[in-house]
Amino acid sequence: MAALGLRKVLESSYEEAVARLPEALSSEGFGVLTEIDVKETLRKKLGVDFRRYKIVGACNPPIAHEALQANLGAGVMMPCNVVVYEADDGRTVVEAVDPLQTAAAGLPELRPIAETVRAKLERCLARLG
Repeated sequence: MAALGLRKVLESSYEEAVARLPEALSSEGFGVLTEIDVKETLRKKLGVDFRRYKIVGACNPPIAHEALQANLGAGVMMPCNVVVYEADDGRTVVEAVDPLQTAAAGLPELRPIAETVRAKLERCLARLG
């Protein structure tokens, strides 16, 4: 499966990755704004079983402020989503939005900000393993 963002396959368990993600994000100035347990949501809303899958919405306030000053429409790209899920082979995968593919696409005023966010998210993923 092709990655839609920055992707890291981990040796650690799903539980360990979910537990360590907030600290990895915090190390780069991000805070967790939202957490969505997709497995539980789909069970409750549709009565279907789904793999363990969590969406975490992360925000770095100084960078968010900078982006909004550069372009008020940048808010549609916030917060930065990071997902943790179990792959078909049982391994744990973490993917983060790639702001160079989203926020900076065709908007030169956002490109330097997106490059900064991308580098920070790459370091977060590296910290996870």
